[in-house]
Amino acid sequence: MTAPNILENIGDMLLSGSVEVVDLTGTLGPDTPILQLPPDFARNTPRVEIHKISEYDEDGPFFAWNWLKLGEHTGTHFDAPHHWITGKDYADGYTDSIPVQNFVAPVNVIDCSTEVAKDADFLLSADAVKAWEAEHGAINEGEWVVMRSDWDKRGNDQDTFLNADETGPHSPGPTVDCIQYILSKGITGWGNQCIGTDAGQAGGMEPPYPAHNLLHQANRYGLASLANLDKLPPKGAILIAAPLKIENGTGSPIRALALVPKG
Repeated sequence: MTAPNILENIGDMLLSGSVEVVDLTGTLGPDTPILQLPPDFARNTPRVEIHKISEYDEDGPFFAWNWLKLGEHTGTHFDAPHHWITGKDYADGYTDSIPVQNFVAPVNVIDCSTEVAKDADFLLSADAVKAWEAEHGAINEGEWVVMRSDWDKRGNDQDTFLNADETGPHSPGPTVDCIQYILSKGITGWGNQCIGTDAGQAGGMEPPYPAHNLLHQANRYGLASLANLDKLPPKGAILIAAPLKIENGTGSPIRALALVPKG
């Protein structure tokens, strides 16, 4: 089958509903949970602000529109390599320079929700990924890998979502060897349902924050605060994760979508 016919088939399947579009994005607004840096850092990402310009009133009788205040790494978002010091030297490491082909790829969904329900600090290891591959099939070059934890169910409350105490945040994520292993497979990027791509306690790992350190060192990408991964199969879906084309952007809020065959 030729490429145009394949695309025509996908179009027909979308129109018929045999391929479903699943929204993997949390709502972006004033209540969106925001990553909080420790007090010794001078600046933090601000809360999301939505300001009305006009809404069929004296400021604009025929139109409605708003202006926004938000950070690049707010809500469901994309981490570009330049976000982390290990990726700072890549010329194509910004949101406006990444090849757009990299934003669309098959996705592998590793379900850790049962483990996370028992332990908020659950860590996904390389051995667990290999066991998942033995059951579901190999992770292939150019694909996304995402960790399903159902953490998005906490998304309506910042304190519950950040889940921090005097020892720091407690949320699931990957081990160092997990990131090393999936990078060895040639992945496009890694995604998490928590506030960031790393586990809450990842600052104590070696290297610290391996999803950030190692992914961006390899010129790969991260996705955070993903939603609705429980609606995806382990394999067979296509993930679309396109950041805004921000000049020299280190990241961007996204509308993450998945194409999922019904049945």
